[in-house]
Amino acid sequence: MILHDDRPHEECGVFGIWGTEGVDAAHAVYYGLTKGMGLVSEVFHPEVLQKLKGNIGIGHVRYSTAGASCIENAQPFSLNYAKGTLALAHNGNVINAKDMKDELSKEGAVFGGTSDSEVIAYSIARERMNTASIEEAAINVAKRLRGGYALLIMSPQKLIGVRDPLGLKPLCLGKKGDSYILASESSAITAVDGELIRDIAPGETVVITKDGIQSDTKLVSSKKAHCIFEYIYFARLDSRMDNISVYDARIKGGMALAKRYPVDADVVTGVPESGLTAAVGYSKYSGIPFIPAFNKNSYVGRTFIKPTQSERASAVHMKLSVIESVVKDKRIVLIDDSIVRGTTIAGLINMMRKAGAKEVHVRISSPAFLYPCFYGTDVPDNSQLIASEHSTEQIRVQIGADSLEYMHIEDFEQMTGDLEICKACFDGKYPV
Repeated sequence: MILHDDRPHEECGVFGIWGTEGVDAAHAVYYGLTKGMGLVSEVFHPEVLQKLKGNIGIGHVRYSTAGASCIENAQPFSLNYAKGTLALAHNGNVINAKDMKDELSKEGAVFGGTSDSEVIAYSIARERMNTASIEEAAINVAKRLRGGYALLIMSPQKLIGVRDPLGLKPLCLGKKGDSYILASESSAITAVDGELIRDIAPGETVVITKDGIQSDTKLVSSKKAHCIFEYIYFARLDSRMDNISVYDARIKGGMALAKRYPVDADVVTGVPESGLTAAVGYSKYSGIPFIPAFNKNSYVGRTFIKPTQSERASAVHMKLSVIESVVKDKRIVLIDDSIVRGTTIAGLINMMRKAGAKEVHVRISSPAFLYPCFYGTDVPDNSQLIASEHSTEQIRVQIGADSLEYMHIEDFEQMTGDLEICKACFDGKYPV
């Protein structure tokens, strides 16, 4: 569900399963994907699933970052080539995809869409003509890729997973009975009643066949750069990534905010759903009670991105309403995970004022967005990032808050320990 467009989005996730004969891969993939076009439940009706027979399957949920949101760019992407067939699902963004596409086009390849995933699939098919196996072809192509990616590649007998050497995009391995699962998040594995085995290491390639699992580390590098925003916002709350609980990381982020930026207040609350866990952490450290202050309207359908500010504001009002008895005559600490353009939180603060809030102090569980992301997150260019052109005080005035503070980059260590992270959207230090 998209509540509004003042929030970063990403490529979302991949899910694949390899099972013994008789395993219903299609239904497993369906339940593993928690996000053609539209929601998974709107595209794959029971009669569609019944037609998808086989013991190996991959699936993909996508929010466009590279390439438009159109059926030509839907994944998984499949193709037939001289040595067989393959299908590919890709989470992330490859920044040198255009150069690779130009090279393939010169050799006669015809592309139906604009996604980097299609480029990767064609590149693997071409490489397979000169290699002994599909996994060798995939590794050779991955050596040329620049950016963040988690790849699932399916051939008639194999399921292959490849994680980028920096670890920008997550990928993990699980098991259900005699079946093996590859997924972007551990929560997708538990959704099909599977068991998490481990994270795929950055730069690792795993190959699943009837003979078991093989691991290849040719792409492994000493440099790592795990995306910090997985822990701030992207990942599901019940997931573990690189042996870190997403829930615990967000609680610790809220506690770090409270320690660095205390405020005299009566209530701590969060913007649903993105700010709620950090708000609990802020409450835990500060001793100020956490009380949900917004009611989400469950009877309103999906609210897609609206073209004008007035339409976006109306969409927010349709989705959320303020619980007046929680905020009336109270000093409120309002927690959210980020501010991109500032439009949504300004609307929420205005709603709280109208409901009688005495003060609204905003705390953000990430630093200010100053730079775009090129690795599969649609953090826009600087012209659309309010913090790149306005000071914190100017933003405070613009959104109507009594105070505004962001998390310090130094406090990330409290969330993720010694994990090497990418924080380029905050400090401009790009790992690729």
